[in-house]
Amino acid sequence: MSTRTNTALFDLIKAMTKSEKRYFKVLSSRHTINGENNYVRLFDFIEAMEEYDESAIKAHFKGETLLNRFSITKKRLYDHILNALDAFHAGKSVEAQLQKMLNSADILYDKSLYAQCGKLLNSAEKLAAKNELFEFLLQIQRQKRRLIETEGYIHVSSKELDGIEKVTHSSADQIVLIQRLWQIKSELFRQLNAKGMARSEREVEHYKTLCGNELDKFEIDKLKTEGKYLYNHIQSAYAFACGNLCDSLDHLKSNLEHLQASKTQLLIEPNKHFSVLTNAIYIADKLGDHNLAFRLLGELKSFANDIEPSEDLRIKLFSSISSIDLSLDLRMGDFCSAKKKAERIAKELIDFEPKMSSVRRAFLEFKIAVVYIGNNEFNESLKWINRILNDNSLDKTEDIIGFTQLLDLLVHIELDHNKLLPYTLKSAQRYFKTRDRLYNFERVFLKFVSKMIKCEDHFEMQEKWEELYNELSSLTNEDHFESIALDYFDFHSWAESKLKQKSFDLVVREKYNRAMKNAS
Repeated sequence: MSTRTNTALFDLIKAMTKSEKRYFKVLSSRHTINGENNYVRLFDFIEAMEEYDESAIKAHFKGETLLNRFSITKKRLYDHILNALDAFHAGKSVEAQLQKMLNSADILYDKSLYAQCGKLLNSAEKLAAKNELFEFLLQIQRQKRRLIETEGYIHVSSKELDGIEKVTHSSADQIVLIQRLWQIKSELFRQLNAKGMARSEREVEHYKTLCGNELDKFEIDKLKTEGKYLYNHIQSAYAFACGNLCDSLDHLKSNLEHLQASKTQLLIEPNKHFSVLTNAIYIADKLGDHNLAFRLLGELKSFANDIEPSEDLRIKLFSSISSIDLSLDLRMGDFCSAKKKAERIAKELIDFEPKMSSVRRAFLEFKIAVVYIGNNEFNESLKWINRILNDNSLDKTEDIIGFTQLLDLLVHIELDHNKLLPYTLKSAQRYFKTRDRLYNFERVFLKFVSKMIKCEDHFEMQEKWEELYNELSSLTNEDHFESIALDYFDFHSWAESKLKQKSFDLVVREKYNRAMKNAS
């Protein structure tokens, strides 16, 4: 027999918003016995828990009937909460409204109230067509066909039959197009999350084979709102994967304009608007268009304040806004401001961490590690590095793990961990070799660490710093594939700080100020 405690009820209650909890209690208060409702009492007790403890529940309610067959009691409360959430959100999305209308149409049909059923289906069709919800349009046509057959075809014209056929075919065509785009997008992002941006012409060709050739087959004019969003979304990600940042930003801007012109779609899926904004901020910042990046960040924060996000969107908003805030400070060399934000983010991360995807969490943890490097708090940085390296769920996410391996070496150098360095170096070399990820940048950095371990005096060490600085300068200036490494951490500025004996944060600030001066 399994001894594992099922925490589904606890997890569901903890995921509810204040408004949802209030609605549940109002709904439950209609079903009380002698002024009490056992569901609400159990709900309140579980809600007050920091961690789920079934023994504490049984001790608190000892001798009460709700503990009889407690597993059934928990299941009924769980279902009761889901019913309350369904009712609470019924009017908040078009999909929920349509589902309710279709259920009502089924009830009217079963009661032989065919005229009322037909009238409701017509209303549902108008709402679904307005919002381009093609799956619902297909369901509605199916119910209309059933109604026509039941009535013996006496209340339908040829024009109406043609209309059903036309809507069915056009809806099915859009569903096929959207599914194909979704498949292309998923294959692209699966590769992008694992490998990162292309680091060679061979990898560019791979991305082109994966989605570039497929995108050429689509006729944009035939795509509706969802299809156009997906098309631009894929094009921006594809351009990013190949290092074409200007093209990526252009497609993101197109999608922002597209979504602004499709207000109803924004109400259905705020995730889309959030996703486009965050990506546009990231690319604008990388391109040095800081004014655009800060303006869009303001829009993103305003967007976050204007909606009541779902738990899923709340997690994404936290991770993305936190990551962007840190990125902008790190780019400017404002490590002091970044540290204050990192301390706040670290506290909030405790609540979000269990539900955040491992990839999102790792990229945020990586930035926090960089923040502490910039503040010369290397032991604290090492804690965040180890969190990433010890996370087995990231094993297939080669990009973030690879650069974390390099960051690990860098911190051990800063801490003068001379005994640990050879072991850490071998571990990194083995990782890159087994993943076939030894690009020129990684080779240069690993070679430098290997040489510095053998250095015997200060003057020889200075020669190695100069050698590293020059090699990184040559690589990142002449090969845009190799410059991608600096998006993770500015290894070049770090080498310069060691060579010129300046603080790392000062070198980064000077580099940022030069870039801003040149841009103006």
